[in-house]
Amino acid sequence: MASKASPSSRLVFCLLISAAILRPGLGWYTVNSAYGDTIIMPCRLDVPQNLMFGKWKYEKPDGSPVFIAFRSSTKKSVQYDDVPEYKDRLSLSENYTLSISNAKISDEKRFVCMLVTEDNVFEAPTVVKVFKQPSKPEIVSKAPFLETEQLKKLGDCISKDSYPDGNITWYRNGKVLSPLEGVVVIIFKKEMDPVTQLYTMTSSLEYKTSKADIQMPFTCSVTYYGPNGQKTIHSEQAVFDIYYPTEQVTIQVLPPKTAIKEGDNITLKCMGNGNPPPEEFLFYLPGQMEGIRSSNTYTLTDVRRNATGDYRCSLMDKKSMTASTAITVHYLDLSLNPSGEVTKQLGDALPVSCTISASRNATVVWMKDNVRLRSSPSFSSLHYQDAGNYVCETALQEVEGLKKRESLTLIVEGKPQIKMTKKTDPSGLSKTIICHVEGFPKPAIQWTITGSGSVINQTEESPYINGRYYSKIIISPEENVTLTCTAENQLERTVNSLNVSANENREKVNDQAKLIVGIVVGLLLAALVAGVVYWLYMKKSKTASKHVNKDLGNMEENKKLEENNHKTEA
Repeated sequence: MASKASPSSRLVFCLLISAAILRPGLGWYTVNSAYGDTIIMPCRLDVPQNLMFGKWKYEKPDGSPVFIAFRSSTKKSVQYDDVPEYKDRLSLSENYTLSISNAKISDEKRFVCMLVTEDNVFEAPTVVKVFKQPSKPEIVSKAPFLETEQLKKLGDCISKDSYPDGNITWYRNGKVLSPLEGVVVIIFKKEMDPVTQLYTMTSSLEYKTSKADIQMPFTCSVTYYGPNGQKTIHSEQAVFDIYYPTEQVTIQVLPPKTAIKEGDNITLKCMGNGNPPPEEFLFYLPGQMEGIRSSNTYTLTDVRRNATGDYRCSLMDKKSMTASTAITVHYLDLSLNPSGEVTKQLGDALPVSCTISASRNATVVWMKDNVRLRSSPSFSSLHYQDAGNYVCETALQEVEGLKKRESLTLIVEGKPQIKMTKKTDPSGLSKTIICHVEGFPKPAIQWTITGSGSVINQTEESPYINGRYYSKIIISPEENVTLTCTAENQLERTVNSLNVSANENREKVNDQAKLIVGIVVGLLLAALVAGVVYWLYMKKSKTASKHVNKDLGNMEENKKLEENNHKTEA
């Protein structure tokens, strides 16, 4: 376990040193260490066999020694001297390698390893160099903006905690900035912390900017020496806002559109190319000599066709610096005659016109009940199928959203007209009576039979299409009747009748039915007789077979039996 050397041992050691015969030491040896790391210094001496002990010291600036570590070769014990700056930082190995933890700038000294025998002292000096990498340089105190043609401080580049001190370089877009009178002024200074002995480097840059510096990156770097030689660290880029006067004015229409139509809201925006941009302008409307003072925008709401013309804007202090734009407000008018709901009578004439007025050529489309028509409608004599919803639609293809449409709902009215037809079934048993009705509004149909006056409800109706439909009934009259079809709507009540004679073929049909029944009964009786005869035949055949088996030689009996069988069969 390590212990501190006592005063008596130090005295013995000094006496020993003074009595020893000194031999020439080894040459200079340098150990480079990073700040905060562990410094490792090998003794660089061959350990003699008669070694008594080893000791390390360092030399003060005046050359006087300061002993810091002792190790006996016999007791294998280690002792560290009471040196405050190395308290708890030293470690001496068996081969007399000295380690110093947490390297500091103050450790830059000349250390000496001493191996002592009974008759000699051997020394090996080591020079310690400590390096500290500086912090990444940073551009601080940056100017909020730079103005063209003015020499102004851009900022300070600072790099801290370096040892030894380093140099700072400024760059514009990656190229080195060198001092130039009236354009580039660089002031460099460095400061050392008295406690840590580390350096802080600061470089201030004054710069005369131009428009070419817009969005141009500025950087700085610090160059320093480390254990492995010279190195350079670069800062982050800094881009500065460059102020310059307005040289040109422009005007634009918002929102940007290919065309403007009546009812739109439009905003005129005036801009100067300076930085910062102008905040106020004068706006000139078509035909007006005096400008309207406003911010960089001026809004016109619900514009009409008379807003077409040239618009201008200028700077407040430089009215000669102006910009202009031409605005065309597109319009579209449509007039349909007649329009709305129109009711006409069947056969009437109805002229229809759709008139268009527009800022450009417009397309016209006619629709009827959502189906496009090939041409505009014209009615010299109205029919029921002419009724429907007509739409005249027009649009300017180049102007988005500029469309107009008017509609005409045409109603064609007519009194009920009746036509009755009769059709006899091929069997002659029934007849179909059809009542064809035409009229609008849709007439209601009612059937009656003359004499009884009863209403017939069992009818069948067709769909009502283009003012027409029919109702039909199927009857089988046993006597002559008259069928009446009544059609009625809001305009009129119309009645038509049709005589239907009784079925003349009913008796003949009954006789034919009786004849058919007689034939069927006769066929059934004939089938019954044939069945009885067949049964007798089979019975006699079995009896004859038995006689033949008893006497095969009696041919006469066989012939008679055969004849009898044929007779019976006949």
